[in-house]
Amino acid sequence: MNYYGRYYRTECVNVLRHVNETLTRWVMRKYKRFKRRKTAAVHWLGRLAKREPKLMYLWTAGIRPAAG
Repeated sequence: MNYYGRYYRTECVNVLRHVNETLTRWVMRKYKRFKRRKTAAVHWLGRLAKREPKLMYLWTAGIRPAAG
């Protein structure tokens, strides 16, 4: 993270956004209430990231899902 974040910042951010998208798809599969509700799943992840930012390093680095 230190190397790529310094020299390839845009690529690093793109990879971390992909991780957030993958987490969103996982939430949609895991919880029935988010099936076919991608926006709700993203907002739920955003609230989780706001409440527990140290749960994942990318949330600590500032790459969070959109919180509604």
